[in-house]
Amino acid sequence: MIRGIDVSSYQSDFSTEGVDFVIIKATEGRSYVNPRMNAQADKARDAGCVVGFYHFLWPGNIKAQAEYFVSKAAERKGDILACDWERTGEGTYASNAQKDEFIREVKRLRPSNRVSLYCNRDFWLNVDRTSYAGDALWIADYVTAGKPRIKAKWRIHQYTSTPLDKNVADFSSRAAMKDWATIG
Repeated sequence: MIRGIDVSSYQSDFSTEGVDFVIIKATEGRSYVNPRMNAQADKARDAGCVVGFYHFLWPGNIKAQAEYFVSKAAERKGDILACDWERTGEGTYASNAQKDEFIREVKRLRPSNRVSLYCNRDFWLNVDRTSYAGDALWIADYVTAGKPRIKAKWRIHQYTSTPLDKNVADFSSRAAMKDWATIG
């Protein structure tokens, strides 16, 4: 397993020491862009980390959200893209069909990038009805690193949010993750 973190605009001062990958919040809905996204990506790239970007999905306007996300996230071969599927601040969430549509639309718009699903264990077990996660499942379950309590195949496991979101990925090395992330 390799180690990584995911960050949003609130974590502008993060360390890349001992980190193989960094996944950065890029967008939310159709109006929010992380103002620190590019600086965070540069910091991760300068440290040789695999870089990814995620979009916090809201219900409705799925195609427009996918277009918004890919228009704002850096377009580099080998970057991982992810759909963050969870409850919004208003308590709503995108449906299974909307989640699947978003992942498929991002795949269509960015065929040279891996597109993954991020969700927590509760969503995966109790909300998800399609088991569609695009190229990989990124699961949040705050237990021992690398031992999420699900039966599905996962690639990334977010195992704590203290002091920031920490993850492990099911790869033998950073190079193996880079190879997987690079399509074509």
